Amino acid sequence: MTHTEIIEMMEEIGLPYAYDHFAEGESPKPPFICFLYPVAQNFGADNVVYYSCNDLDIELYTDEKNPSLESEIEEILTGHELYYDKSEVWIESEKLYEVLYSLTT
Repeated sequence: MTHTEIIEMMEEIGLPYAYDHFAEGESPKPPFICFLYPVAQNFGADNVVYYSCNDLDIELYTDEKNPSLESEIEEILTGHELYYDKSEVWIESEKLYEVLYSLTT
């Protein structure tokens, strides 16, 4: 997936989103999404990058557990034929849940 296609998918999800983070003081009220490409996975051949794909992290932040919203996001990811792993953590200092969708594009 290209960056443009990922932006279109973020628009389809319909929540406020930002790449990596929102500027200080500009974070919207939850729920919202941050996404980033933490790692590029390259396949080499003949001393060059023959094929490259990016890991993509989609971080959903909510102030309370929201299974129906998670289900909507998962349907969109599945609709785009994206395989994902999912994890969750409570961020005490922010009083927010982070649901992390990790995938490779």
